[in-house]
Amino acid sequence: MTSAASHVPLTASTAGTARDRAVGLWLLICAAMIFVMVILGGITRLSGSGLSIMEWNPLMGTLPPMSAAEWDRVFGLYQGIAQYKHINPGMTLDAFKGIFWWEYSHRVWGRLIGVVFFLPFLFFLFKGYLRKAWAPRLVAIFVLGALQGAVGWYMVASGFEDRDSVSQYRLVIHLLMALLIYALILWSAFDLLARPTVLPDEPRKARRLKAHVWLLIAAIAIELTLGGLVAGLHGGLIYNDFPLMNGTLIAPDVFDMSSLWRSSTENPGTA
Repeated sequence: MTSAASHVPLTASTAGTARDRAVGLWLLICAAMIFVMVILGGITRLSGSGLSIMEWNPLMGTLPPMSAAEWDRVFGLYQGIAQYKHINPGMTLDAFKGIFWWEYSHRVWGRLIGVVFFLPFLFFLFKGYLRKAWAPRLVAIFVLGALQGAVGWYMVASGFEDRDSVSQYRLVIHLLMALLIYALILWSAFDLLARPTVLPDEPRKARRLKAHVWLLIAAIAIELTLGGLVAGLHGGLIYNDFPLMNGTLIAPDVFDMSSLWRSSTENPGTA
């Protein structure tokens, strides 16, 4: 730290590298927060908490109920939907609070991600830390994040209709949107932090690897889509043996519906 080298002025190249590193680390923090967000969403789903908040107030909704009267009002809204009537009849206010806090934490964490993304973005933008053409890319990611909040409400609203859970289609859209935002942020961070050295004989190998990676990403995306459908259709526990399904390689109800597409998206066994 006290060597003569530490007193040498930064060149444009080293300054740019330091700025890229700062922006890249910030994006990694955002990606980590999204990872936690997906975990919170999973817990919210498993605990049956997703329909406990029936109002979407992006600003005022940051505060939870602050009085007994407000708790009674919010609980009264929940008592009017099918999930309460069919799954949780007779639920007490204390039990309702137990599911409310999971959904509330999921929503507040999403708002916090927006703040952690937007404010440093403004700082880096006005300080000139961002590379040319990076501002539009990051603005697009922020818009996707805001849209994800609207998609989340669109998903939740489907559970207020004549059903006791949300639409599996909207659940999958919400999940894949999270995957897209997470991937874009992680990709952007690695673009800034990685300094690969390409040798003369490596471009051909890189092209082969790139094609393989895209196939792998597609397979993972399909598997996540199917996982969302299984969750949305409550199909995770219908077969209790593995690797067989009810003792057979292909379960007998896989082709119960009129088309394979409809079976894949509406029949839990097929999904």
